[in-house]
Amino acid sequence: MNYTAGIDIGSVTTKCVVTRDSEIVAKAIARTGVDSEKVACAVLAETVECAGIRESDLAVIVSTGYGRRIFKRATAVITEISAAGNAAYHILRDGCLVIDVGGQDTKIIEVNASGDISDFLMNDKCAAGTGRFLEMMAGVLETDLEGLSQLARESSNPVAINATCSVFAESEVVSLIAHAAGKEDIAKGIFNAIGSRIAGMIAQFSARNKAVFCGGGAKSEALKQSIEALSGRKITVLPEPQFVVAFGAALKGASIKKEST
Repeated sequence: MNYTAGIDIGSVTTKCVVTRDSEIVAKAIARTGVDSEKVACAVLAETVECAGIRESDLAVIVSTGYGRRIFKRATAVITEISAAGNAAYHILRDGCLVIDVGGQDTKIIEVNASGDISDFLMNDKCAAGTGRFLEMMAGVLETDLEGLSQLARESSNPVAINATCSVFAESEVVSLIAHAAGKEDIAKGIFNAIGSRIAGMIAQFSARNKAVFCGGGAKSEALKQSIEALSGRKITVLPEPQFVVAFGAALKGASIKKEST
């Protein structure tokens, strides 16, 4: 059987997929924590078990993500930009603009009609505009990402979050709470703040390609809606958005296997 594995070692979570003939047969996810290699090994083992195979049945293991170079079991290493582009093109069979909101950074990746990465833009200098920013803000409002999204959907008068730094934005949210602003309106303001930053990145690319969304941030319908409203672009969430990058790595593994045979 043509089994390959892709493992995406992110700053917040580690994801793994096993594919057979370029189709996902198993997947697993865990918090990355402080020992990323140990967690990566455990996630790989869990995915292999779910697939009903042994690790020795894997033709290729490709690692990607923030901790990609620490995983010694990997056959090959690729960037998450390449992996996200691979997966999006495989799913759509056409060029597209990939919006990947992860825990540590946000990437906008332009994939041309041939499936090649033609351009990309990354925000990795500040937590503002990333999944980590949303986690921080959810914590201030004593909820999680899902709860934050639900609050935002109930907003009727969103407040403006003006700080462009996550630390200052946290202080601004605390101040808004102290002044009795509604949690719903604060939550919507938070999503609009991150949506505005991402929309600014999207504006630097052509509008001709379909915009698709992946990464942990894509699980939030409220974030999707804010980006759409502020960018003027319709956005499609890719299937299993948290696993898209791992899937793209596994697809690269399949092409490596073909090249070696």
